[in-house]
Amino acid sequence: MSFDGVFTHAMIHELRETLLSGRISKIHQPYENEIILVIRSRGKNHRLLLSAHPSYARVQITEIDYQNPENPPNFVMMLRKHLDGAILESIEQIKNDRVIHFHFSKRDELGDLQNIVLIVELMGRHSTIVLVNQQSQKILDAIKHIGSSQNTYRSLLPGVEYVAPPEQAVLNPFQATKEQVFERLSKVEPNAKAIQQVFQGLGHDTALELSERINQRPNEKMAVWEEFFAAVDQPLPTHYELGTKEYFTPFAYQSFAKQAASMQEYPTLSALLDAFYQEKAEKDRAKQQGGELIRKIENELKRNRNKLKKREQTLLDSENAEEFRRNGELLTTFMTQVPRGATEVTLANYYEENQPVRIALDPALTPNQNAQKYFHRYQKLKNAVKLIGKQIEEAKSEIDYLESVLSQLEIAGPMDIEVIKEELLAEGYLKKKTSKKQKKAKPSQPDRYISSDGTEILVGKNNLQNDQLTMKTARKTDHWLHAQNIPGSHVIIKSDQPSDETITEAAELAAYYSKYRHSAQVPVDLVQVKHIRKPNGAKPGYVIYENQKTIIVTPEEEKIQAMKKE
Repeated sequence: MSFDGVFTHAMIHELRETLLSGRISKIHQPYENEIILVIRSRGKNHRLLLSAHPSYARVQITEIDYQNPENPPNFVMMLRKHLDGAILESIEQIKNDRVIHFHFSKRDELGDLQNIVLIVELMGRHSTIVLVNQQSQKILDAIKHIGSSQNTYRSLLPGVEYVAPPEQAVLNPFQATKEQVFERLSKVEPNAKAIQQVFQGLGHDTALELSERINQRPNEKMAVWEEFFAAVDQPLPTHYELGTKEYFTPFAYQSFAKQAASMQEYPTLSALLDAFYQEKAEKDRAKQQGGELIRKIENELKRNRNKLKKREQTLLDSENAEEFRRNGELLTTFMTQVPRGATEVTLANYYEENQPVRIALDPALTPNQNAQKYFHRYQKLKNAVKLIGKQIEEAKSEIDYLESVLSQLEIAGPMDIEVIKEELLAEGYLKKKTSKKQKKAKPSQPDRYISSDGTEILVGKNNLQNDQLTMKTARKTDHWLHAQNIPGSHVIIKSDQPSDETITEAAELAAYYSKYRHSAQVPVDLVQVKHIRKPNGAKPGYVIYENQKTIIVTPEEEKIQAMKKE
């Protein structure tokens, strides 16, 4: 189901019960199209998420953690100016549309009461958030600035009068009288498309469910209608899995229930949306935040792969170095037989029983200069071969390291991006932004988990953490795990004799925080820390080990979250 007018209606009811009369204590804009208002209400802080994301637009209370940018965007600064400390007076849905008005009151510097409206329009790629002065109806700011050249109907720019989205000439199902509803239902075919055309705010899934219920009881249309919308006001948030697709509804939909592979109920609509959107939105947020880092690492990988290719070619060429020396010596010995201006010459090779050998020449050079050119190429290759082996190993090590960082970025959540950025700054791949006011950030710490039997398990989230965790934090008797032969996190079991259950759970963590997170059978190596060592000069996160045993596991996100220890 999409976040349609019916779901919006149910969500507004939930938000009113939780947030009304609350005071804004903090305002954040952690992501480009999303605002978090921390509202203190009924003795508790609630994080209200307002999202104008083109694919995941929604309004809800969220429990998902987020990372704020170093420099707050202009829009959040404007929100803080007008809304910091403001009281939430009311929440209003405009008809049954996906347009929500949050009405706030706040006294300005002179003590005068100001009424500010924060408008959230959930319109797919046209979704937006607009801050409006209620008295003047002038826009104070918008999360997306839209000029008249982009939209001829209205502009969304500071100082411009706010114009609401175009109204639809359809009936609001929550405000219509019984007579109006009966008249409309009597005139239309009871199918989803027809119902959507006469009633406002019904998404396809909602209209389909309503039409199916009416078709099951065609002589009781009004009873079905009233039962359906009464259920909206007494929600039972439900999540469905149908094949590869997922759906959410404010209460149980018969059309989904009969064909769903699985369904799960949630205590609140907000909890339902956190579960539904967490992985989808988190991936998108991480991609949004980590996109620049991914491009940087991919460019570094491309450069190092080209470097490795050239060095391997140089090594291959060095195998022919003796031919260059031989050609130089033959040209020197038989110089009188070498004609000037020739492009090649055939001479007797006294190294191989005077077998004739053809030698290429540069016609612009003298016979002696051609001989010296062959000697020079021979010497250059001989000198290069002394270093090329080490250079090839360095290039391979660099590629392995960059691939491990790239795999970390691919599975990272938004909270992990800063941790990986910390490593790239330390390794010199990113330049540090110097600022007199900027405090030196403390190094990030590994994630902490608790196994079923209470054993502590630590997981490194970048290669600096991996090094610190394995080589300094862990005791020699602790146990270390890592996905076999693939980039991933170092995992430490803080025990010298862990149970089989703890080992399995730690192996699942190692598999989950690796490139093969979504694989069914992931091999994970287990070894005591005393059998691990780090070669001199090795890149962060790289270790070698022996005496390991291998465990095959299937990582499951539910089990990982259950072990998470905040």
